[in-house]
Amino acid sequence: MGLDMFAFSRSEDSDERNELAYWRKHNRLHGWMENLYREKGGTDEFNCVEVELTLEDLDRLENTINDEDLPETHGFFFGTDSYEEYEEWYKETDVEFIKKARAAILNGEKVFYDSWW
Repeated sequence: MGLDMFAFSRSEDSDERNELAYWRKHNRLHGWMENLYREKGGTDEFNCVEVELTLEDLDRLENTINDEDLPETHGFFFGTDSYEEYEEWYKETDVEFIKKARAAILNGEKVFYDSWW
């Protein structure tokens, strides 16, 4: 068991998910997404909950990544602090995800984050 995280896009007229990124135990990104979920009015436990990302959200995420300011986030299944290996494992995936997500939105699709732990 552990924190599995997904980003995907889908068009308005389809339920088919187009995978944009997958992370495992990237707890700081998960914490950032949970904060976004709460800002957007989410109140449920943040597990198996889709959060839609806009271009503005992606800009904020990119700035947070560039500032190395993703929030420290703890959870039983989340593993160690993901910044210990951030440059080596996660940053490239995060940056690539943002590029793919922007392209999907500009192509008329909606982008979502989801996780399971």
